[in-house]
Amino acid sequence: MKKALIAMSGGVDSSVAAKLMLDAGYDCMGATMKLFDSDDILMAQREKICCSLSDVEDARSVARRLGMPYQVFNFKGDFKEKVIDKFIATYEAGGTPNPCIDCNRYLKFDQLFVRALELGCDYVVTGHYAQISYDEAKGRYLLRKAVDPLKDQSYVLYSLTQEQLAHAMFPLGGLHKTQVREIAEK
Repeated sequence: MKKALIAMSGGVDSSVAAKLMLDAGYDCMGATMKLFDSDDILMAQREKICCSLSDVEDARSVARRLGMPYQVFNFKGDFKEKVIDKFIATYEAGGTPNPCIDCNRYLKFDQLFVRALELGCDYVVTGHYAQISYDEAKGRYLLRKAVDPLKDQSYVLYSLTQEQLAHAMFPLGGLHKTQVREIAEK
């Protein structure tokens, strides 16, 4: 049986992704990335950004309800260096940074990917709205837009390598957000 590490934010999308992978017969484990200290978490709860303390508890609760093991991985040093510091430097230099791209590149599909392999997982699964296909003629994986044009997130995943694409799954890519909400309600 193939094993999948589900990156869980505590939200609807990653929770439904976990459910879909379990339904498809994968041996699943949930994981949340700890990206900042508890003092920063208080700010995150007010600002409603990802990865707050309540989000971790929501993810843990969903994993428990689905019968999956669950872990929290501490990536706060890498997050500060590779996402926050880079964001600040780019912004101060007059650029338009996108921290989601760097978080996916350096944390979700680098550090979390490494952890998944260490745990014997075949895939890292996220709640991103994107699709992956394999082009037999070219012998390579292709990142594709999601079916739902209003939710497509393929642009924040453009930096994924062939190896990362080979070991990533986006089960929401073929769904519309309304379908995901219906699954979540059930």
